[in-house]
Amino acid sequence: MTKCDVLIVGAGILGLSAAYHIKNKNPKLNVLVVDKLGAAGQGSTAKSAAAFRCLFYSRTNFSLADSSVEFYKHVQNDLGYDLKLRWAGYLWLFDDNGYKKMLPVLKDLANRGFEYKEYDGSDLAKKLDMQTDFTGDEEAQMMGLGNVYKGILIPKAGFIDVDSLVKFYESEFLKLGGKIQYNTEVTELIVEPRQPFGMPGEPYFWQDAIVTGAKTNKGLIRAEKTIVAAGAWSPLLLDPLGIDCFIKAKKRQVFSVKANTKALRKLLFTNEFTNAGCLPFTIFPKPSAYIRPNPEEGAFWLAYADEFPRAFKIEDNPEPEENYYQYGLYQVTVKYFPQFFGCQPFSAFAGLYEINTIDGQPLVFEESGVMVVGGASGSGIMKADAIGRIAAALYSGEEYALLYDDRKFKVSDLGLKHRNVELEKLVI
Repeated sequence: MTKCDVLIVGAGILGLSAAYHIKNKNPKLNVLVVDKLGAAGQGSTAKSAAAFRCLFYSRTNFSLADSSVEFYKHVQNDLGYDLKLRWAGYLWLFDDNGYKKMLPVLKDLANRGFEYKEYDGSDLAKKLDMQTDFTGDEEAQMMGLGNVYKGILIPKAGFIDVDSLVKFYESEFLKLGGKIQYNTEVTELIVEPRQPFGMPGEPYFWQDAIVTGAKTNKGLIRAEKTIVAAGAWSPLLLDPLGIDCFIKAKKRQVFSVKANTKALRKLLFTNEFTNAGCLPFTIFPKPSAYIRPNPEEGAFWLAYADEFPRAFKIEDNPEPEENYYQYGLYQVTVKYFPQFFGCQPFSAFAGLYEINTIDGQPLVFEESGVMVVGGASGSGIMKADAIGRIAAALYSGEEYALLYDDRKFKVSDLGLKHRNVELEKLVI
């Protein structure tokens, strides 16, 4: 049997960030991270599109994302740990109706000092050799595609290397004396009464019971505090205890297409928007599929976060679906960008979003002696550092977490009992 002060289930980006910040605040603690896979960040973290943006409407999202990205910039620029940050920006395309709905939000953000740049559809057609007007295109109209009326460039946005970020948190946690045990699958959490009486079947409903550790394929682990940061798999551990974490899993798929023609290379390595040397992360107006450039491998990643009728489903090894590209992503992409005509993916991968079904914002709360860290709903990478600091503050019983650059964040705002998060109006 293993004993520790803090047991963290899950070595994805949120689990490692929480582990690092808890250990950093409490150097004497014996903190153990376990994961069923053989290395850090090999679950849904590895399947991320690895993009970030620092333009949000809600205070919650802005604080979480902007402070995290500022920390990543500090890690790369000041600490010399190369996270391969590329400030390529986000290019968000709108049809007429979408732009009218978003305009008041954009004006409000501009009054608050947030920066963005606006492009007309005709200008984007020239810069990107793209199709922005589907008048007379019966097929596009049948598909319900939206014309490109405006484009909004968010400059404080871009890409990060997920593997490098994971290795940073892992290595720094280990330097502090933390421990990680891979190939260790938690099968269930241990629940025991605070004051046991030695009766069979304890605890009973009249006893004060708490989570005291976990059963794994390598034996029992007892802990003073257990933290579940298992992403989409968290409900498998919490549901049997009657703890609702409001997390459900949905498959997300990414298809890689090589820029193997002159037209595609021109698009990939465009310098029309930023000095990053590549196309921004580009979101279509309708449906909001996206192109994520990957200049390092000379390719584009194509994806769309489909909702209805995509099932909530936990899969250990989610697989991309051929028809999803052939009859979905390809058909949409080639309409907006004819350069992709005839392109087939050379690789593809699929992962799981751990969607918080309450409001799509992260969850950090404690119930019956177990802490839950998750529900990032597809934005775990861009908010991971802030979420880890908030988890560390909750562990220490602090009312406020100190985010990077000394920003204060009320811990209970991401909890359940006194949850206080604003509606996000800049939803991609």
